[in-house]
Amino acid sequence: MILYHTSNIVVSHPDIEHSRNHLDFGKGFYLTVLKEQAEKYGQRFLRKGEEAYLNVYELDADLDNFTRISFESYNGEWLDYITACRKGQSHPIYDIVEGGIADDQVFDTIDLYFSGIYNREQALDQLRYKHPNHQLCISNQLLLDKHLHFVESIKL
Repeated sequence: MILYHTSNIVVSHPDIEHSRNHLDFGKGFYLTVLKEQAEKYGQRFLRKGEEAYLNVYELDADLDNFTRISFESYNGEWLDYITACRKGQSHPIYDIVEGGIADDQVFDTIDLYFSGIYNREQALDQLRYKHPNHQLCISNQLLLDKHLHFVESIKL
């Protein structure tokens, strides 16, 4: 599987240590299968006058020894997982978590849910109309080292 990660630097050897806490799927290295989404994300660096690089990787197919969860839509399970991760609460840890991004529009709904303005059902009702984009978070350094292979970096 070909995956993309956009950064202001070339990331030929990704590591978990430099990732931030309290992201959508917790601490990990974030990628996407959507090249256009990754290129668009690079615009945030370019707007700040920084360089932007589209880092390209290949992920091995045989990952049976690793734990994985995929969220196919913005559903209750996804909302609960994102909420726990973003709040730094205890949640199941998987080696790979895949699903939609809580982008600005989606996060507005989640923020209303966090603040208690929306209950769970209202938040899910709003999210039902959002088209999920894609992110894949790898939170296991061994998996990164052995099964994610750097292909190239393209300056945007």
